[in-house]
Amino acid sequence: MASDSDNKEQTEQKPAAPPAEQNGQDAPVKTEGNVEKNEANNTTAAEEKKENGETSTKIEDAAAETNGTEKKDGEAVKEKEEKVEEPAKPTVRHVFLHGKHKLKIRQKEYEVTPPAKHVQVRVKVVGVNFNDLMAKCGLYKPHLKLPTPLGWEATGVIEAVGEEVDDFKVGDRVICYKEFGLWTELANVPADQCFLMPEEMSFEEGAAIPVNYITAYLMLFEFGNLRSGKSVLIHMAAGGVGIATTQLAMTVPDVTIFGTASAHKHETIKENGVTHPIDYRSKDYVEEILKESPKGVDIVLDPLSGNDSAKGFGLLKPLGKIIHYGTANAVQGEGRNLLKVAKTWWQSSSISPTHLMAQNKSVCGFHLGHLFSEKELLRETMGQLMQLFKDGKIKPKIDSVWPFEQAANAMSRMHERKNVGKVLMSPEKAADEKVEVDDTIAEEQQKQEEEKKEDKKEEKKEAEEEKKDGEEKPEEKKEEAAEGEAKEDAAEAPAAEAEKPAEEAPAATEESK
Repeated sequence: MASDSDNKEQTEQKPAAPPAEQNGQDAPVKTEGNVEKNEANNTTAAEEKKENGETSTKIEDAAAETNGTEKKDGEAVKEKEEKVEEPAKPTVRHVFLHGKHKLKIRQKEYEVTPPAKHVQVRVKVVGVNFNDLMAKCGLYKPHLKLPTPLGWEATGVIEAVGEEVDDFKVGDRVICYKEFGLWTELANVPADQCFLMPEEMSFEEGAAIPVNYITAYLMLFEFGNLRSGKSVLIHMAAGGVGIATTQLAMTVPDVTIFGTASAHKHETIKENGVTHPIDYRSKDYVEEILKESPKGVDIVLDPLSGNDSAKGFGLLKPLGKIIHYGTANAVQGEGRNLLKVAKTWWQSSSISPTHLMAQNKSVCGFHLGHLFSEKELLRETMGQLMQLFKDGKIKPKIDSVWPFEQAANAMSRMHERKNVGKVLMSPEKAADEKVEVDDTIAEEQQKQEEEKKEDKKEEKKEAEEEKKDGEEKPEEKKEEAAEGEAKEDAAEAPAAEAEKPAEEAPAATEESK
């Protein structure tokens, strides 16, 4: 048995075991070969570490690149999603005026949400007015910027309501007016220029009211102060304003209405209320009126201008009024006839204040486009008109309804004075749809007029031939005169010979005695 001292000595001589040994593993022996091996292992480990580091860096770079691509793709997807979420702007058709007397249909993007104080109207029917015709001929406003959408009045259904609008809701049927821009499928209109339609009113009837009936109402009752027992001359009595004015005048008892129109329209305007229809093409309307009313009339509504202005002023009774509201005489042909415009302007009456005082007459002018700022006046007037419609006192007469694609034909019908009542258009009509118009009477009248022209040509030709036959050449006259004298001499010679024996006979008898 070893003693405690021996154990102590052994303990002191024995070195401390390395951690491996302490864990029960054999401790590596440090030899020269082992050192080289360890160094090689260390180098390999370092290289592997370096390679691993580079690989790790590449992986990180690749990951970063992938993350960047994913980020970009994510942003692109997000942008795409955001774009998809934005409401698409609708494309709608507009009838535009492109230069003088050129109409085109254009597709135009439209804001889905109407501006504040506006409503968005899905248009059903629009009206064709003389102001549109004047613009087409280059006569409405010299500074009218082209291209511009036409159209002053429309009916439709509200599809959206802007902020600060409390009087209307989606689905309301409305009549609206605007100075150009309503010949379209979808329109943003100021809410204070829209009016609710009565349930019994059609879209066609509603579109025929704003321009024609507001004009007629204000001229008759605001300017004209029409009262019972008065008389009025309505030019173009078969047109939109003419029909409206006649119906409104009929709401006042005992009013005499003189109306000018082509002969084939007389039956219609008589049914509408005209007391004395006059064919302005074949008769002098001034003479015809003075036959019925020697003192003239109280009110003249003049859409013509030119020399008709002076005629109208001359027809007024004392305290009478002539109200000018158009220059139809200046519109001839498709384009602007500057000579005709100048002539119309020159022939229009220019009357001094002293002459007005001496005559005790008034001259007034009316233009609805310059009253659009008078919102309250127009709202009150439309309120009166809606009530008159409900009471059955007024009812627009519709001449025809055309597709947008046939806008030029619609305007030509009005330009050529073929319409009896209001000319309308609808964006809902098919482009090639045939429009039914009753031109039977008009064609008959035109045929009669052409026959009259032919008769006049024949009469003129006969008169010229007679005149030509009566105008003989001087030589022919001399020859005829000489022949006449010779014939007279020849006729006188036998008579002279016959008289001679008669005279000598008594002498011979005397001698024989």
